[in-house]
Amino acid sequence: MKIMKRIAIAVAVYVAIVIGFESLIGVFQPANQTTLVITTLDEEGAEHDRVLARINRAGQLYVAVNHWPRAWYGRALENPNVKVTLEEGRGNYTAVPVPAVGEEHIRVDADNALPFAFRVLTGFPPRYFLRLESRSES
Repeated sequence: MKIMKRIAIAVAVYVAIVIGFESLIGVFQPANQTTLVITTLDEEGAEHDRVLARINRAGQLYVAVNHWPRAWYGRALENPNVKVTLEEGRGNYTAVPVPAVGEEHIRVDADNALPFAFRVLTGFPPRYFLRLESRSES
């Protein structure tokens, strides 16, 4: 019974670490030259900004879902017309989901592998990608 208590405590501590880390990332949203800001719209049309790591592969822009908090991702799937802010300014994009089982996903994931320590700190969330395709408004 003592071993079960220790395992339960270890699991509880690990979950607390993951929640703490994910919360801090969500609150502080660290931005730098390797990030972008994606603006998604909710059902009422309100804008929501999220700082995300920018992924460039073969001239194409991607973002990844690397954390458990992912409301922005759900909004982008529901309304793929998003705005993206880069150093050059803000532009209109279409967020295209990359199928989780396919060559494109495998290539982007392999080219942008996450360190094991990061995966541990985030609680091993499933990883998805959105390809951001520039669009012009008429």
